[in-house]
Amino acid sequence: MGVPAFFRWLSRKYPSIIVHCVEEKGKECNGVRIPVDTTKPNPNEVEFDNLYLDMNGIIHPCTHPEDKPAPKNEDEMMVAIFEYIDRLFNIVRPRRVLYMAIDGVAPRAKMNQQRSRRFRASKEGVELVEEKNRMREEIIQRGGYLPPEEIKERFDSNCITPGTEFMDNLAHCLRYYVADRLSNDPGWRNVTVFLSDASVPGEGEHKIMDFVRRQRAQPNHDPNTHHCLCGADADLIMLGLATHEPNFTIIREEFKPNKPRPCALCGQMGHEIKDCQGTAREKQGQHDEFADTMPAAEQEFIFIRLCVLREYLARELTMASLPFPFDFERSVDDWVFMCFFVGNDFLPHLPSLEIRCDLFLLKGYLTQNGYVNLERVEMIMQAVGVAEDNIFKKRKEDDESFKRRMKEKRKRMKQQGPAYLTTGQFAPHALGRRDRPEPVQNARHQAYDMRMQSREQHNKTPNSSLYNDSSDSRGVKRKAEDSDSEPEPEDNVRLWEEGWKQRYYKTKFDVEVTDEDFRKKVVKSYVEGLCWVLRYYYQGCASWKWYFPFHYAPFASDFKDIKDMFTEFEKETKPFKPLEQLMGVFPAASGNFLPQTWRNLMTSPVSSIIDFYPDDFAIDLNGKKYAWQGVALLPFVDERRLRAALADVYPDLTPEEVKRNSLGSDIMFVGKSHPLSDFIHELYRGTEIPVELCHGIQGTLNLDDDPILPDKPVRSPIPMLRDISQNSAIGIPNKVLKPGDWEKGNREPWRPQLGFNPNRQQAHLDQSGFRALG
Repeated sequence: MGVPAFFRWLSRKYPSIIVHCVEEKGKECNGVRIPVDTTKPNPNEVEFDNLYLDMNGIIHPCTHPEDKPAPKNEDEMMVAIFEYIDRLFNIVRPRRVLYMAIDGVAPRAKMNQQRSRRFRASKEGVELVEEKNRMREEIIQRGGYLPPEEIKERFDSNCITPGTEFMDNLAHCLRYYVADRLSNDPGWRNVTVFLSDASVPGEGEHKIMDFVRRQRAQPNHDPNTHHCLCGADADLIMLGLATHEPNFTIIREEFKPNKPRPCALCGQMGHEIKDCQGTAREKQGQHDEFADTMPAAEQEFIFIRLCVLREYLARELTMASLPFPFDFERSVDDWVFMCFFVGNDFLPHLPSLEIRCDLFLLKGYLTQNGYVNLERVEMIMQAVGVAEDNIFKKRKEDDESFKRRMKEKRKRMKQQGPAYLTTGQFAPHALGRRDRPEPVQNARHQAYDMRMQSREQHNKTPNSSLYNDSSDSRGVKRKAEDSDSEPEPEDNVRLWEEGWKQRYYKTKFDVEVTDEDFRKKVVKSYVEGLCWVLRYYYQGCASWKWYFPFHYAPFASDFKDIKDMFTEFEKETKPFKPLEQLMGVFPAASGNFLPQTWRNLMTSPVSSIIDFYPDDFAIDLNGKKYAWQGVALLPFVDERRLRAALADVYPDLTPEEVKRNSLGSDIMFVGKSHPLSDFIHELYRGTEIPVELCHGIQGTLNLDDDPILPDKPVRSPIPMLRDISQNSAIGIPNKVLKPGDWEKGNREPWRPQLGFNPNRQQAHLDQSGFRALG
């Protein structure tokens, strides 16, 4: 989710939520690799029941890594994905369920952000090629040296989108992978595996949450189930809290900022492409053993313990003497809702982000069961609106103060060298020198001299605490563009000066601030968005069609009379089909992933939707410094026009493309020794899963057109991997019910209920509409 630096802020405010993962490594004996025995107890001293993988966070770093050479072909990419999943399985060691969810077709509200990202990626790729060619010509004209340019096909990460051949191949490879592990890895033997590939609509993390909500609503659900969710997005923390599960952990890669990257022209470290001088790299050492190619260190993982975060929040959110009963679970829901104002993937953030309000004034909670109390939200917005002017001025003062401190710090660092350079064997020496350093005669005296001279140097530096204040510079990612000579981008709105509201609406919306009807229209759309996002987090997708139709948000002070602005979302909306989504999010440069006649709609001058695919577009920095922080001013896709244009080219689809363009369902895999295996062999279409055979998991099973069955060989889709001749796995489609299914069957809206199991002595809040523990 688009919450800037949310995880960094959270981990500093509540440091005990972070725990480093203990990972047991495989061993080698006589050249034979011995895998880790995952049947043994977890070395992290906690046993997890269910592991959920947000697969897109795995696919991207495995297909186009930043810190090591990229895979040579698609087969190597698939193997890298398999190895990554193996590492996670080794660390977590789930005992009941492994759920792998790949992003499917997203709701329209998310597609706008996907469209912006993909158009940006295409634009930046073109600009990078142009800059490389320009710099190469300049360096060669100056007589510089550059290694010959490698001619290799660039991997277009836009193919990691539902409906492409790459995603279809990935689904087949993962089916093979699961069958192989269930057949050959003892740690997988009794695990139920679910694969929700890109043909299943919905974002990966929200498909996982649908699964969790459905399962915890069953009478057989174990409230002490320990969940572990893998992913790096900040919204996973919100989603985990929204389940109200007492045992929920997130695993993610440990973030290490400022990783050095080689120059894109000469391949050397220490500078960027714009600073390349075209000098040949000097040989370092007799065999060039000190070359500046950075060895790729294996990424480590950390656990984020949401149970500890809940304890922190309980201490901070608990308030005495309220005029209404305090409910911690509802206060967590309100906390999650308030975080939406700071940033999310579906709405632009409010220009004023500082939100402080007194619960005494609200006379109740902001949310209930995924529904928003707009009357109380308006009270918060009006409280922020009163202070909006001061917020903008204070933000400008803080920004200017920070810039002055950083400028003085850089200036001081340029003027002064190291505090003290010792002599003797402690002194720094260049690599490869044959002369030996003089030995230290008296180590104690040498260390004393180092301390004293360093202290003298420190005392000579005025305001030294200013330059050593880690609170200002900590976590700031230094860019090469951070130079005193670079001009600040022009900000025409100037929120810190009088008349900011008039300038904002004129600059961003091209309307006068006196146009009350337009401002009310923007506020109404934003209010709908707040209701949609909260519903999305707690119940599922309320509408596949809804989206926020503006690039910018209104001000908090504009939220007036919003109580009756929202009634309900349109019912029975349908998601786009995969190829339709590609048409909605891809730039023309990525049209090669689409059928030829569909691709022509992106480029043909006579196309009725050619305006959806601009070759170039403006990026509004919107008060930021870098282009990646700005707003891409792309036209919004008109769904009716798009569908009308596609109606003429649908007959051109081949049978394979028709299959890729269809919507699928989750696939469940179990091993031959699993209690459910014999039942599936006797399966009839539409059979319900017996909950007693599958850890309380419930859903509907259907027959597959191309099933994976025990004792039936499974062919490897990757040439470098062997076929599975002795297959022990069985796979079958599984329909996981959504909250909407409950409403259709029971003719009443669902409401979360609080269930209690006296045997477990563990209370929990049900978020999916069924009585949790009857």
